[in-house]
Amino acid sequence: MEHPEEDRPAGRTGPAGTGGAPAERPRDPGTALELLVHGVGGATPQDMLDDPHTVRIAGDDVAAVFRRADDVRAEHLPAAHRDEPVPEAYVWCNLTSGNGTRALWLLLLPFMVVNLAHWMRPAARDRGRLVRLYGLLVRLAALSLTVLLVAAACEVALDLAAWQCAGTRACADRHSWLGFLSPEASGDGWWSEPGRRLGLAALVPAALTGLLWYLSLRTWSAYESQQPMAHEPEDGGPTAMSRPGFWYGRRLVARLRAAHTAAGLLTVAFAVAHAAARHDRAPGGSEALALLGLLVQAALFAAGAVVVWAVCRRGRTDRRPDDVLDTRLLRLLPLAALLLLALCLVYAGWRRPGWESAGRLPGDMTFGALSLVQGLLVIVLAGVAHALYRSAPDRRAAMRGLAGPAVMMLACALGGVMSGGVAQRVSDWLDGTGASIPGPPVVLTWQAAVIPPLLVLFLGLCCWLARRAWLIARDEQAAVTREFPDETGDPARTRRIANARAMASLTDRGPRIVALTSAATLLLGAGALVGALTTDRTPGEAARGTHAVVHGAAETSQALGSWLIGLGFVLFVTWGRRAYKDASARRTIGILWDVGTFWPRAAHPFAPPCYAERAVPDLTWRIETWTRATGGRLVLSGHSQGSVLAAAAAWQLTPSARGRVALLTYGSPLERLYGRWFPAHFGPDALGALHRDVDCWRNLHRRTDPIGGPVGLSGDRGPEVDRPALKDPLAYGRTESHPLPAPILGHSDYQADPAFAEERRRLLARLRPGVPAPRRTEDPGDGARTGTRPSAG
Repeated sequence: MEHPEEDRPAGRTGPAGTGGAPAERPRDPGTALELLVHGVGGATPQDMLDDPHTVRIAGDDVAAVFRRADDVRAEHLPAAHRDEPVPEAYVWCNLTSGNGTRALWLLLLPFMVVNLAHWMRPAARDRGRLVRLYGLLVRLAALSLTVLLVAAACEVALDLAAWQCAGTRACADRHSWLGFLSPEASGDGWWSEPGRRLGLAALVPAALTGLLWYLSLRTWSAYESQQPMAHEPEDGGPTAMSRPGFWYGRRLVARLRAAHTAAGLLTVAFAVAHAAARHDRAPGGSEALALLGLLVQAALFAAGAVVVWAVCRRGRTDRRPDDVLDTRLLRLLPLAALLLLALCLVYAGWRRPGWESAGRLPGDMTFGALSLVQGLLVIVLAGVAHALYRSAPDRRAAMRGLAGPAVMMLACALGGVMSGGVAQRVSDWLDGTGASIPGPPVVLTWQAAVIPPLLVLFLGLCCWLARRAWLIARDEQAAVTREFPDETGDPARTRRIANARAMASLTDRGPRIVALTSAATLLLGAGALVGALTTDRTPGEAARGTHAVVHGAAETSQALGSWLIGLGFVLFVTWGRRAYKDASARRTIGILWDVGTFWPRAAHPFAPPCYAERAVPDLTWRIETWTRATGGRLVLSGHSQGSVLAAAAAWQLTPSARGRVALLTYGSPLERLYGRWFPAHFGPDALGALHRDVDCWRNLHRRTDPIGGPVGLSGDRGPEVDRPALKDPLAYGRTESHPLPAPILGHSDYQADPAFAEERRRLLARLRPGVPAPRRTEDPGDGARTGTRPSAG
C-alpha cells in the first residue's frame, strides 16, 4: 500500500532506490516502540519485558504480542514515553515447542533436512534454468525419501511380519498375535493364502501414509495458512524474501502433498502386487492371473509416472501468494492411487493353491534402486550447484556452494539409517534366536555395515575439533591478558574466558565437518550398494573366502552396524517419548525445530511445518498497522533466531514503513550461519540491500558467542552496522561497579550489557523527526549507494 508523501521518511519518495526529492518526516514523534523478538528455545513475556504483570494485546495462545500492564494505553500518553521506548514482546515459541506431541516431529527429521537443501542454493545471476533444475532435483530426492519411508514400513509389516514370521511356525508360535495368520493355525482357511496375509498387513503402511497426509494438512491449516500483507513485488531485489508470496505457498504444498500421498499408496500397492505377480509368472502359475498381474503393474508404473510428472511440473512461485489450487490433481491423484491399491489387494487375495511364503520378498531391488537414484541425484545436484556458484562466486558461502548437495546426502543417509533401524530391530524382535526367519534385505545389512567406519571418521573429526579448540584457547589466553592489562592475573579465570572463545569459534568449522561426513557417506554407501547387488550375500558371507582377519572384520562391522542402527532408532523414539513428559527435553528439541523449520516447505510436504509462515506475517502486520496509525518510531529488536525473523519481516514491509523502522540485532546468525549456508537469500547483496532499505541498523556480538557474529558488510556499510565485539565478561575481576564475579554470558543476556541501551538510544535519536537525513544518491554506473549517512553509533 502506498502512503501519502508526507508520511514517508526523509530521502524516500517511493520504493527504495528510486531517488527523488526527500520528504519531511512527521513533526510529532509520538510514542516510540521497541518490538522484541526472542530467539531459539523460547521465552516468556514476563522475562522479555522484565515485569511480572503482562497483558496480551494481540494474537492467540500460539503466538502473541504482549505489553506491560502499565503500557497498554501508551499511545494515548505519548509525553510519558518520549525518553524511553515502550517495550513490546512478540512470543512465538509455542509454534515449535508448545506441547509434547510436537516432539515426535523428530521422526520427520530426514524430510526437514532435505527441505533445507532446497534453500541452500548458491546465489546466481541470469541462471534461471539452472535454478529451476536445482529445485527439481531436490524435489525428486524428497519424493524418494517418502518412498523409502513407506518401503521400510512395507518391509516390516509385509515382509518380516506377514510373509516371513507368519509363514514360519517357529516364529508364529512365539508371537501369539500372529497366530491367526499362520497357515498351521488356519489350515485351509481364509488366512492360509500368503496374498491375503499381505493384504491385511498392507493396511499398516497405508495407514502411515494417510497419517502423514493428515498431519501435513492439519499443520498447514494451523501454522502456514496466514495471509501475508499485500504489497507490490520487488522483482529487482537481491533476495526473493521481499516478494509477497514468499511466505505463502499453499498451491505447491498442496500439490506436493497429493503427489507424495499417491507415491506412498502406490509403493504399498506395488509391494503387494509384485509378490503375487512373481508367483503367477513362475512355472505352474495361472496364465490369466499372470496377465492380470502384468496389467496391474503397468497401471502402477503409469500412475507412478504421473506422480513424478506432478512433482516435476511445478516449482515454487513467490511473486504473488500462490493460493490457486490444482483442484482436479489434488482430488484425482490420491484417489486413483487408493483405487489401484484396492485393486492390488483384490488381485493378491485371489486364491492360489499351493502358494507358500518362503525366503524374503524382493526388497533388495527396491532399496537398491532407491539408494542408486538418491546417489545419482546428489551427484547431479552437486554439478548444478557448482555451475550456479561459478556464475556469482561468494567466498563466504559454505563449501563453495556445495552445501545443498552435502545436506541432501545427509538427509538420504538419515532416511536410510531410520529405515534400516526399524527393519533390523523388528527382525531381531521377531526372530529371537536368529534362526527362524531370513531377516531384512541384504542391502540393508550392507548399509548397516558402513555405520562403524562412519563413526570412526566422526570420532576422528571430533578429535581434530578438540585439538583446534585447544590451540585456539592457548592463543586466546595471551589475547585475554592484553585486553585486561590492569587486572590481577587469575590463570583459571583466563582459561575459562579463552576456552569460551575457542568453543565459540568451532561453529565456523561446521562446513568442513559436513563436507567430509557427506563425502564419506556417499563413498561408503556406493560401496555398500555395489557389494549388495553383486554378491547377494551379507558382508560377512562375502568375505568368507578371504583372509580370516578380513572375514572377521566384515562380520564384526556387520553385527556392530546392525546393533548401532537399531540403537539409533530406539534412541530417536525414546527421546521423543521423554520430550512428551519432560518440558526441558521438549525445549531442547524445540531448539532444533527453531533452526530447521524456519524455511517454507518447498521440497517435502511432510516435513515439520514452517513457523515463519505464521511469525513473519504477524510481525509485518503489527509493524505496518502501528506505524501507519501512530506515525511513531519503531525499533525492531531481535535476538538470535529472532533477528532472522526480524530481517524477514523487514523485507516484507512496504518501502514507506520499512524506512521508519530501525533494526537492532544481537547474537544474530544472519551472516555467520544464514549468510554462509543460505547465500541466495542472506548473502552480502541481500544484507546490504536490507541495510539500505531500513532507516538504520546496528548489530551487537561477542567473541564468546557460538551462534551470533558480525554482519560483515563490505565497504562503508560495515562500520555502520557492526559495533565492535562486546566485552565478555564485562569485568575480569571484582571492581567497584562489579563487586561480584561477572559471568561469561556467551549467547545470552545481551540486554545486561550497557552497550545495548546505548545503541537503542542512538537508534531512537536517529529516527527522531526534525533531524534532516542526508539524501542517498545512486551511482548511474552500477546502482551502488554513493552518499553516506551518519552512523547509528
